[in-house]
Amino acid sequence: MVRHRIVDQEWELVKDLFPKPAATGRPPVNPRDMIDAIFWRLRTGSPWRDLPEEFGPWKTVYNHFDKWNSDGTLDKVKRRLLQKIVDTEGIHEDLWCVDGTVVRAARCAAGGGKKGIPKNPKTMR
Repeated sequence: MVRHRIVDQEWELVKDLFPKPAATGRPPVNPRDMIDAIFWRLRTGSPWRDLPEEFGPWKTVYNHFDKWNSDGTLDKVKRRLLQKIVDTEGIHEDLWCVDGTVVRAARCAAGGGKKGIPKNPKTMR
């Protein structure tokens, strides 16, 4: 699982986005472990329930994902990590590619009618 974890330099870029744990209540989870688990899930496309046990309970990871996604924390993490890649000239910041070779649309999505059914009722007279 080492290849799915963020490296120390990446963690240094984003660790200040996560609040310090409260002194009371439940024992806190390590946010780095949660980020590693979220990245594992996003990279593999696996269902949440198939999360490896080393990351902890899948529901805990999902709850952190849901919270951080809704409050914008994951967007900030993404921006910082992407900016590191852009700054080191790994990619050009204006380069984005979308592959549309597998996008399929039904015939009716382009305005075509079903076979055998006239599209205009006036043609039936």
